[in-house]
Amino acid sequence: MWVDLSLPVGPGVRVFPGDPEFSARTLPGDGPRVTELTLGSHTGTHVDAPVHVDPGGPALDELPLDLFAGPADVVDVRGATAIGPELLTGVGERIVLLRTGSADAHLTVEAARALRAAGVRTVGTDAPSVDAPGTLAAHRVLLGTRQDPGVVVENLVNLAALPARVEFFAFGWALSGGDGSPVRAVARVPGATGR
Repeated sequence: MWVDLSLPVGPGVRVFPGDPEFSARTLPGDGPRVTELTLGSHTGTHVDAPVHVDPGGPALDELPLDLFAGPADVVDVRGATAIGPELLTGVGERIVLLRTGSADAHLTVEAARALRAAGVRTVGTDAPSVDAPGTLAAHRVLLGTRQDPGVVVENLVNLAALPARVEFFAFGWALSGGDGSPVRAVARVPGATGR
């Protein structure tokens, strides 16, 4: 069974405060329909590349594809605002999805370090950011280095529909020099049937 984990992108889609709002305009003409889009690279459900917080970090088009797909642990941290390492024990996959149920939930820098130390290279969350307002400390840890990069996927939806282990896919654009990109994030629930 497939589960869509992406916010629909359209007027009113969630953007980080200060980022460009989404707009779309159908171009005039008698030929095929073409839509002009205006949006920020971190619109809706999106992925952050290391260059988002480190000018020397790799951009989207430089990252290995295995950061965007693979087995994932879904960790239920609902009820926590500051998510510490004690809530993240037992993760065994390179991809971890945080089911926070809250726009205010964020990782502590200690939790980000613990995830990296456990081999996690992709962190997804249903919150707008992995960081508390006013800081990028968790981003800086999770996104790693040019030699050992990671990615962050934010604004996921429907995580409550997932079991503890899924196959996760969140490919963004191969945007040259890109610091981020909207993604179509989905999960496949092994053994389940349905759409």
